[in-house]
Amino acid sequence: MSISLHPLTGIGEIRPGDDLACILAQAFTASGLLPQPGDVLVVTQKIVSKAENRFADLATITPGAEALRLAEITRKDPRLVELVLAESSAVVRAVPHVLITRHRSGHVMANAGIDRSNTGTGAGEHALLLPQDADASASALHTALAAHLTPVPAIVISDSFGRPWRYGVTNVAIGAAGFPSLVDRRGDTDRDGRLLEVTQIALADMVASAAGLAMGEAAESVPAALVRGLPLAGAPLPAAALVRPLSEDLFQ
Repeated sequence: MSISLHPLTGIGEIRPGDDLACILAQAFTASGLLPQPGDVLVVTQKIVSKAENRFADLATITPGAEALRLAEITRKDPRLVELVLAESSAVVRAVPHVLITRHRSGHVMANAGIDRSNTGTGAGEHALLLPQDADASASALHTALAAHLTPVPAIVISDSFGRPWRYGVTNVAIGAAGFPSLVDRRGDTDRDGRLLEVTQIALADMVASAAGLAMGEAAESVPAALVRGLPLAGAPLPAAALVRPLSEDLFQ
């Protein structure tokens, strides 16, 4: 098995309303790539959110009492905190300079995934929210790409997450389409014949993380990458399948 990573360059700044499928297909072709079965196109959340106009102008936000309280604790802009609360189902941790919440999608992350870097809006007071439904966004993009590329690649929408007990961020999948995000190996055996009892593989996260090596995390301006050569087996599962339900939360 030979897995390769191919960054898609020259995409440029994405604006609200842009035809993201057309732009990605053009970048795919310009990179000299021909679609192959099993291709997975990893796209950053940021360009998906931009195309879907998930911008918020902080100047229009009036923080409520809870946002003001948490802003004092975290030393964050109260308007940003108000946005975070609106996007979240629960606050997990609030300490100076840190606000961890459970996004309404179930993902646990800093600031509900709201970002103010590389928004393409200059140094103003804009923030960029996650897609309303990243799996639905991935599905729509997968369908739209079918008009441009055959065979159509699977889609993974990635975002950068920090992790408890480890420094640094890594890319994980928050949306997926045409792809088995979670591969259940329970009931299989290892090479010694031992039964696998708990092994479930977060394949979409692994693919997102691999693509992150080609895309970068700062000013690289590479918002998409193709992962090729990965054998895909199993029925498609959205990225929501990766979210552990609250009833199984190990650290509550």
